Amino acid sequence: MTKLIFEKSKPGRISANIPSLTNEQLKPINDYIPENYVRKDIAKLPEVSEVDLIRHFSELARRNFSIDSGFYPLGSCTMKYNPKINEQVARFERLTKLHPKAPEEQVQGALEIMFILGEYLKEISGFKAITLQPAAGAHGELTGLLMIKKYFEKLGDKKRTKVLVPDTAHGTNPATAGMCGFKVIEIKSNSKGQVDLESLKNNLDEEVAAIMLTNPNTLGIFEEDILTISKMVHKVGGLQYYDGANLNAIMGIARPGDMGFDVCHLNLHKTFSTPHGGGGPGAGVVCCNEKLEAFLPIPILTKDKRGKYFWNYDKKDSIGKIKAYYGNFGMFVRALAYIWANGKEGLKQVSFDAVLNANYLKNKLKKDFDLPYDINCMHEFVLSGNRQKKQGVSTLSMAKRLLDFGIHAPTIYFPLVVQEAIMIEPTETESKEELDNFVTIMKQVAGEVISKPDFVNGAPYNTPVRRVDETQAARNLNLCWSLSCN
Repeated sequence: MTKLIFEKSKPGRISANIPSLTNEQLKPINDYIPENYVRKDIAKLPEVSEVDLIRHFSELARRNFSIDSGFYPLGSCTMKYNPKINEQVARFERLTKLHPKAPEEQVQGALEIMFILGEYLKEISGFKAITLQPAAGAHGELTGLLMIKKYFEKLGDKKRTKVLVPDTAHGTNPATAGMCGFKVIEIKSNSKGQVDLESLKNNLDEEVAAIMLTNPNTLGIFEEDILTISKMVHKVGGLQYYDGANLNAIMGIARPGDMGFDVCHLNLHKTFSTPHGGGGPGAGVVCCNEKLEAFLPIPILTKDKRGKYFWNYDKKDSIGKIKAYYGNFGMFVRALAYIWANGKEGLKQVSFDAVLNANYLKNKLKKDFDLPYDINCMHEFVLSGNRQKKQGVSTLSMAKRLLDFGIHAPTIYFPLVVQEAIMIEPTETESKEELDNFVTIMKQVAGEVISKPDFVNGAPYNTPVRRVDETQAARNLNLCWSLSCN
């Protein structure tokens, strides 16, 4: 072991004088690392005191925006608060120190956690079978569509080459369908922001493999014709894929399986409070009915007659493995803790509160912004900044102005069916006081557009980084990490 020799180097500072390693000492490492990756010189790292180091990272943390520090009205992404009890449970030492290659008989408790979670998620979604393996929502989409593709291959039905996608769909839907080799057909919305049945009828034929739907959709509107849509798609032999991104609005109240869907993915971070995005990793659980059960990725977590859990690889029609090991276990622990903490009635209340909060904000803001679809929404709603755009201020500028008030900007310019779209989702975890504060700020920004538009167009003013040129930044990416970068 290298001995650390501490010496006084400068007044008030203690540094570690670490002896340089010789090439001979490094030889065992070099045997395993390709020569072009081996460092030729000692790393030029700055010498700093502990207090300087702590202050540096504390300042970086202060500059970072998170759900712990402010409101995230980020439509369709459900940036709900992650209860700290979930984090504590997920950090239990007996769980964090499990090895992914440990024998099944030594990890029965961990397997039981996953099995119980799967049973709950099947009940909540209304499906018979499940896999926890996918690493994210989009990964779940890929899994589901590969299962649909395998289903038709098994039937010998080679003409199923189309996937129908509404014009309000999440961008991952057409992208995933395209990745799986399907031709994407867009289905128009009607005046109520829902699937236009005439457009659907005109595009339904025996070449359709599936339709991908989010319900409620990205406008925050429930598809009231969902049972009719299901009958129409199934009548031509197609399947229905449910994008579970918006399950937070109907959890415990309505189930995708009961609506006629054949397969779905669930975003554990959106509905079941596990960390989102960079705070993840995620989990895009996939549930399905009997039609598609045989095609689930292997292995399948199974319970035998003796009550023992094991990995079942004996699935000859499976699409195969789609992730190393078996999903993101820490997310499963957090999701199960959340379900147990809320219980059956609590999960219903989550949905009720999410819908209540969204409708409260919608009715408070509709006089200050355009509201294309003035009907009761579900968990989110979409305003339009068209009125402000005519006064010379874009939705982008208003979103940047919100940053000055310590609020994350909503999703903007999506869905594409709404011009200057401002998609707002408060989630159930925000208090009335926080919602009222958001309303006050939104009204102030709307007033500033009228009184001082140039000021809004110059925002933000209080953030660590001022307004940037997005177009220039996208065209000239600076991904440099080295100390020698200019």
